[in-house]
Amino acid sequence: MAHLPPTNVSAGGLFAPANSLLSPAGGLTPIATAVRPPSSVGAEESIENQLIEVRLGVATSLYRALRWKHEPTARHCWRVTMACSAWSGRRGLSASEHDEIELAALLHDIGKIGIPDGIITKPAPLAPEEAAIMDTHWGMGQEILRSSCASPAVLNIVAAAATWFDGSKRHIERSTAELPLGGRMLAIADAFDAMMSEHVYRRAFSRERAFHELYRCAGTQFDPELVNEFIETHEFDLARLRETVERRWLNALEPEAADRQWRYRESAVDPAPVHALSLFQQRLLTNMYDAVIFLDGSGKIIEWNRGAERLTGISGSSVYQRAWLPSVVELADESGQRFSDADCPVMQTLRSGVQWLRRLKLHGRGNQQLAVDAHAIPVLCGDGITRGVALVLHDATSEISLEARCENLKEKATKDPLTQVSNRAEFDRVHARFVATHLETRLPCSLIISDIDRFKLVNDNYGHPAGDAIIQCFARLLKNSSRPGDLVARYGGEEFVLLCADCDNEAAVRRAEELRKAFSHIDQPALGGRRVTASFGVTEIQPGDTPAIMLRRADRALLDAKKNGRNRVVQLGSGGEQQHDESPREKRPGDNPLAERVLTSEAPLGVCIEKLRGFVSDQQGVIESIKNNTARVRIGGDSGGSFFRRMTDRPIRLVIEVQFVDVSQDQRGGGERQYGNARTRIHVSIAPRRGRDRRRVQLQERSRQLLISLRSYLMAAECES
Repeated sequence: MAHLPPTNVSAGGLFAPANSLLSPAGGLTPIATAVRPPSSVGAEESIENQLIEVRLGVATSLYRALRWKHEPTARHCWRVTMACSAWSGRRGLSASEHDEIELAALLHDIGKIGIPDGIITKPAPLAPEEAAIMDTHWGMGQEILRSSCASPAVLNIVAAAATWFDGSKRHIERSTAELPLGGRMLAIADAFDAMMSEHVYRRAFSRERAFHELYRCAGTQFDPELVNEFIETHEFDLARLRETVERRWLNALEPEAADRQWRYRESAVDPAPVHALSLFQQRLLTNMYDAVIFLDGSGKIIEWNRGAERLTGISGSSVYQRAWLPSVVELADESGQRFSDADCPVMQTLRSGVQWLRRLKLHGRGNQQLAVDAHAIPVLCGDGITRGVALVLHDATSEISLEARCENLKEKATKDPLTQVSNRAEFDRVHARFVATHLETRLPCSLIISDIDRFKLVNDNYGHPAGDAIIQCFARLLKNSSRPGDLVARYGGEEFVLLCADCDNEAAVRRAEELRKAFSHIDQPALGGRRVTASFGVTEIQPGDTPAIMLRRADRALLDAKKNGRNRVVQLGSGGEQQHDESPREKRPGDNPLAERVLTSEAPLGVCIEKLRGFVSDQQGVIESIKNNTARVRIGGDSGGSFFRRMTDRPIRLVIEVQFVDVSQDQRGGGERQYGNARTRIHVSIAPRRGRDRRRVQLQERSRQLLISLRSYLMAAECES
């Protein structure tokens, strides 16, 4: 069986406690498999209640509150206490140390009272976000115990139990060598009982496997010497040790001694230090004119400052610890369309970890609809998990002026009226800027072009309103999946494009595949619950590309997806950075060819020829002849010329001669391997179509771009001579 990660060896992780009890043999036996008459169950529970009252005294209510919250967790604490007490007695600890360990063990999980029921009772392993919320129970437990005025030693033991021995995970500000002995003992007993407990999603470990996990994590999560001692202790009769613990509680403990631990003493707990920075932050938050709202990882409101009260007319005390919903402030988009709970942009930030700034509307004080500039900021920790969201709302009602109205007119001019994504004109403008930025910065960008499959049948069979609903659904999916810097546009009819900034081919194909799957699983109410699919073509910008060439290559990929059965993603183009410092070798001014190169490619001959066809198609060229693995290609007219020349210039016409040689055949014949891993050698020659063309500078620039683009298509490198 594969080793479990150390982070799971914790009662707060995968090994959350389940209903189980100490077996007579000293092991842990699930309650579901234990065979006892009902009368003995009631008698044992009565004895357990009596023992807890004797041990905790006036603090018994804390344990009972935990048991009402989640009984399996309370019974886990009970079993861990028995194990720690028996271990302490065998170790010969003093009476005060013995008492402190027992109290800490009984209440070490008391903070789980504050964990949402959906997480603590989840019948499956916790997601990373849920595990992060579960991990907060250690801090809540210390706050509960501190407010109950427990002794500092008990608090330190509980904090140390959640701190790893090597210091990589801390809940106490102490060095590893200073961790209390009781905390190190409690951590081992806690993890062992969690592993030995039965769960809905995982069977209990055997004793041998649990011991193996303790050994594996010794030195990192646990004290290695105490691990050896704990395992040796379990070789004895634990049932007899437990009887010793029970007799001690019933006969030796006095009620006054138990209550003394919980009496109010001013010096029992040192007040937490107040940092100057915290005071400044709190003062700033309280007196900000803008509304500031904090949500925790579960979406509950934990801060609602005075600015939020002034803006909304809702007091902070009335919404504290309530789940955030758009209906709390009747949140709507700029057009006044209210958000449903599922479409709430604030909760989308909590799920995605992506911040945003946009204009929204809400009902403010006096039941007036206000325009606000909303800024949602995810609160991310070093582990990358979103722990909450900070929402800042600025009243922008007075700022809606002529400038804002002009901005709205500009947005209408660049938006598609049906889908509210960018229109074709805006796409053409941004696409040209994307390409220009790539030429300057060499950053990758990709283009995804998509088309709804068999859309004409939808209009013919269900009508144009149904078709509009499908188009709007697809546009929402693309828009919700876009990232900052991306552009979603309706290119025409049922065809959409997605420009992906700082995104290579691999990432773009993965995003397109996610979109394809998501759209194919959406039930369409306009079609009576039936589903519709879409096809996708993907390409990354390549050296020598113009906006038109990049778009044609993506469109060719989309056509391939359509021809191959639809509902699929096809990618063309290898991408890669443009090498500005490399230029074709130029001939002497008297020579006719502009440049010649010898390239090598690891692709076989047949693949290279197919790649050449794609290059010619995207450049809108013509293959004049193919003879003996030598192709003659004519490039001219408007083939990329508008990107390199003025409108009044004559078009640049070039002839490219490409000769392919199958190197792998020569190598199979026993010759030396002269070209490394190359399988195809390629001779490239570029010359002007007219021998008397005097535009040498423009021709050389165009030939340089074509050679770089051709090398990218053929996945080739320059052959070193």
